[in-house]
Amino acid sequence: MKGLTVNLPSLKNARRLLFSVPLHPMQGTRFQPTGFPDLGAATYQAGETDCLLVESAQSMANRLEATIWDEQAKDVVPALKGLSYVRVEKDKNEFLTSSIIEAHRINSPYIIEGKGKAFLSTLQGELEVLASGPIDRTALARVLFKYDANALLHGVFLAKKELAGGRLRLSRSLSAFIEASGVGVATSGGVKNDHVNPSGDASKGFGNVPFHREEFTARSIKAFVSLDLDQLRGYGLNEQATELLMVLAMYKIRRLFDGGLRLRTACDLAIEDGYAFKADAPADFVLPTVAELEKQLPSLIAACKEQLAGVTVVNFKN
Repeated sequence: MKGLTVNLPSLKNARRLLFSVPLHPMQGTRFQPTGFPDLGAATYQAGETDCLLVESAQSMANRLEATIWDEQAKDVVPALKGLSYVRVEKDKNEFLTSSIIEAHRINSPYIIEGKGKAFLSTLQGELEVLASGPIDRTALARVLFKYDANALLHGVFLAKKELAGGRLRLSRSLSAFIEASGVGVATSGGVKNDHVNPSGDASKGFGNVPFHREEFTARSIKAFVSLDLDQLRGYGLNEQATELLMVLAMYKIRRLFDGGLRLRTACDLAIEDGYAFKADAPADFVLPTVAELEKQLPSLIAACKEQLAGVTVVNFKN
């Protein structure tokens, strides 16, 4: 595309765009990692090194998606006006949710099960060609790009049997996670004090209740980000659409890290001083700034206007 400011030509022969971003706790040395039911913190061994999963790929996907959503305006950020997504409303045009913030994106029940299943019928008509036989990924990608472009970055599984028997799925092309190595446990604890009746029934919320707490220290904390360029090209979309997806992914990455990583109350991470977002691969690529990307996105969206449905409104009633 003429006037392209982002250095996409340097990615022409690259299969992946990879970053490893060095992080450290904003204050002190301790941090609280993600936890899992019946498991707790995800510790593991890599050779002889004690390691820890600080933030999972699932959680980072949610955080990346949230970077383009303006919670106050209930809409995408200004630079992305015209990008396709599905808006769900209740009665009197009251906002309920959208495909950008829903856990399953365009496959959300608030979208698929909307009033009269109107949007499901729309998808059935658009995807009828995929009802039998091998899945044509380009045909699927075109429909997803039209109604929910973000699904081509974050993946989707259209599990409804009415849609090609529930066979339509795409994996994430943009993925990230945070790991720590050389970790140690920082054990502490405290007491929930009841100054009225310290010996009250704890099962009902009364009384003094002691508790233990585990946080961690680490020799190294890194966020790893991967954009699968082969997958984006493999969708078979035209050059403008592919460029839009690439730049949109870069925009999400940059906004995520520029916005800070306060993952939990006791996990507030910052980028190490001096890190310049130089890619691990390809080695000559430097991630543009938010401002540089915001200058490019409106023209890329405009170039894809005929392929994008803009905002599709679905009504949902409980």
